[in-house]
Amino acid sequence: MAEKSKILIIGGTGYIGKFIVKASTKLGHPTFVLGDIYDHESLLMAINQVDIVISALGTQQLADQVKIIEAIKEAGNRFLPSEFGMDADRVHAVEPAAGVFRIKAKIRRTIEAEGIPYTYISSNAFAGHFLPNLKQENATVPPRDKVVILGDGNPKAIIVQEDDIAIYTIKAAEDPRTLNKILYMRPPSNVLSFNEIVSLWEKKIGKTLEKSYVHEEQLLKIISESPIPWNFILSFSHPMFVKGEATNFDIEACSGLEASELYPEVKYSTVDEYLDQFV
Repeated sequence: MAEKSKILIIGGTGYIGKFIVKASTKLGHPTFVLGDIYDHESLLMAINQVDIVISALGTQQLADQVKIIEAIKEAGNRFLPSEFGMDADRVHAVEPAAGVFRIKAKIRRTIEAEGIPYTYISSNAFAGHFLPNLKQENATVPPRDKVVILGDGNPKAIIVQEDDIAIYTIKAAEDPRTLNKILYMRPPSNVLSFNEIVSLWEKKIGKTLEKSYVHEEQLLKIISESPIPWNFILSFSHPMFVKGEATNFDIEACSGLEASELYPEVKYSTVDEYLDQFV
């Protein structure tokens, strides 16, 4: 058996980072976790011990990934920067989400300018951020009477369970086919519109919900007037659920690959299955 790549996960105690650490160890990789990126010598020492570096840093530290790039430049590892959402080069978001995507795109350009081997991960929406309450304000469970739907509810979105995101990420991290490409996660059963997700939920509870729709102009006004974190949540939801920007393009073979096609052996969790826990 070939020796498994050594993987360093920076931000491994964060939300998606914990799933990635779990997946890396599950798949048999010697796995290392680092929290502090501000000490260059200790960062370089950690990077020199591994083959692959995965960043799972949160929003506040995205710009600071330049410090990781500086260290990797000396070591020559493959780097997976912290993305784990929509494709930063394709999305057209409003603030405050727009600023986050700008930083992600800038980090990409820095990686490319330095000639660092990379894989970008476009995992789309986290199941754990959308399905437990169907994006209903101040709700902790899916609605059973009324539901507010963003836009007209028809654009196709993509929702992926966090364990699956992590497994796909680790598999792609050492795959020669994903070198200097984007891994898009589009598991076919999870490419669904807001309306289709609500319909799945209605079938599970045997009830038709009263629906109200927040049209785009109204949604943009709510985003501009809402406090943190609701403005953040809605500004990330707008391009996916209202504009359909996760699915309005074909994956170009020269620059991207689709995870469920590349790794058919991974039995991913479907949206339908995920919703069962809330019935």
